[in-house]
Amino acid sequence: MRRLPNTGGLVVREMERNCASRDVRWLSAHELATLLLLHDAPVALMAVTLDVMALREVGLVQLVESEQGEARFALTVEGNAVLRVLGAG
Repeated sequence: MRRLPNTGGLVVREMERNCASRDVRWLSAHELATLLLLHDAPVALMAVTLDVMALREVGLVQLVESEQGEARFALTVEGNAVLRVLGAG
């Protein structure tokens, strides 16, 4: 487990300030699981769920075209950033 440097709570206060300054939407456990699934491989358009649509709405998932010309859902840069922050990316 990686330890954060002791900053006297500065990091936490900065995060709280960032969250307070904009409309924050918390992800459900299902949405987090969907992010993890999409991290491993894009999901075909036909396999879309409400969780995928919710993630697309907040900009964590996007519709992309595969090499075969099929539409698929994949993580955005922001979606990958969320997983990196959680230590899963």
